[in-house]
Amino acid sequence: MSVMSARAPFAIDLVSDTATRPSTAMREAMARAEVGDEQRGEDPTVNALAEKVAELLGQKAAIFLPSGTMCNQIALAVHCQPGDEIIAAANSHIVSSEGAGASVFARSVIRGIGAANGIFSGAELAAAVRSPGLKAPRSKVVCIEQTNNRGGGAVWPLETLREVVSVARDQKLLLHMDGARLLNACVASNVSAETYARPFDSVWLDLSKGLGCPIGGVLAGSTEFIQQANRWKHRFGGAMRQAGIVAAAGVYALEHNVDRLAEDHDNARHFAERIRELPGVRLKFDRIETNLVFFDVSESGCKASEIAGALAERGIRIGVESPSLMRAVFHLDISSAMTDAAVAALKAVMVGET
Repeated sequence: MSVMSARAPFAIDLVSDTATRPSTAMREAMARAEVGDEQRGEDPTVNALAEKVAELLGQKAAIFLPSGTMCNQIALAVHCQPGDEIIAAANSHIVSSEGAGASVFARSVIRGIGAANGIFSGAELAAAVRSPGLKAPRSKVVCIEQTNNRGGGAVWPLETLREVVSVARDQKLLLHMDGARLLNACVASNVSAETYARPFDSVWLDLSKGLGCPIGGVLAGSTEFIQQANRWKHRFGGAMRQAGIVAAAGVYALEHNVDRLAEDHDNARHFAERIRELPGVRLKFDRIETNLVFFDVSESGCKASEIAGALAERGIRIGVESPSLMRAVFHLDISSAMTDAAVAALKAVMVGET
C-alpha cells in the first residue's frame, strides 16, 4: 500500500476539492428529498436540479450524471463522428485524466494547444484548425476547461473566451466547456455562469468539488443535445433510480455553497504567500486566482513523494504531480486555521524538524 493511501481519513486533506464531505445540513436535505425513478424522468428532485442548472448556465436543458468525466465524454461522443478532432489545451483534463476516453467513446483524437496556464487565444485556435482534406482529421470541437486545473486554477478572461468563440463559429466548430470549477471562475471574476456558458453548445457543472456534494455533475445544452446525451448516459450505465437523494445535495449546494468559494481562494492565496518563503520551494504559477496551488520542490533536495509521505505522517494529505511538483487544493473542509497548520507542517518537513 502506498504512503498516500495508507492513512485515511486525514485531518487536513489538500489532495483535491473532491475530498469534501457533505455537511450536516446537506445530509439533512438529502434525507428529506422527494424521490422517484430517475431513469423514467419521474424523480422530482433530479428534475429540479437539472432545471436549475440549465437556467444557471443559460441553456435549454440539462441532465444529471454520476461524474464530471462522464459529462465530458458524453458531450464529445454526441458532438463527434469517428475520426474527428477535438482541439483543447494540451494540459486539459480530457487529455491527461480521462483514460483516453475521447478515443474510445467519441472515437476521435485530441489536438493539444500548448499553454502553460491552459488558456489559448483566438489566433492560436485558428492556427490549430485543420484545412479541409482527406488525409487529416476533421477539426470538429473546441473544448475549454474553466478553470484550468493544471494551469493553476487559471480563469479564462471573458474577452479571450469571446475571441475563441468567435473563431470557432467562423470555422464552424462546436464548443464544449468543461466547467468542473466554473463557479470558482465566476466568484473570482464576478462574471456570471450564464455569461461564460451561454455561447457553448455544451457545458457542465461539477457538484462534487468545491460545492461539497458527494457525487455528480450536470451537463447542459440544447434540448436535442440532451436527448442524445441521455442515450449515451444509458450506454455508459449512468442511468439511476431514486437519485433525488444525491441530487438534493446539488440543489442545496447551489443555494448555499457558491459565494463561500471566495474563502477557498483566500486560503489558497494565503498558503501560496507563506510557502513561497520556504527554502527550496518555488510556486509554479505566481498568480493564484482560485483554489489551486502548484509548487515545485526540485531545489529542496527532497522528492515530492518524500515530502508528501512526511506530511501524511502528520495527518496532512497533499497532491504529487511529478517527482518535483506538488499540488494543494483548498475547499470547504479546509479552514484558515487548517491552512496555517498545513504551512507550519510543510515548513517543519522542509527544514527537517521532527
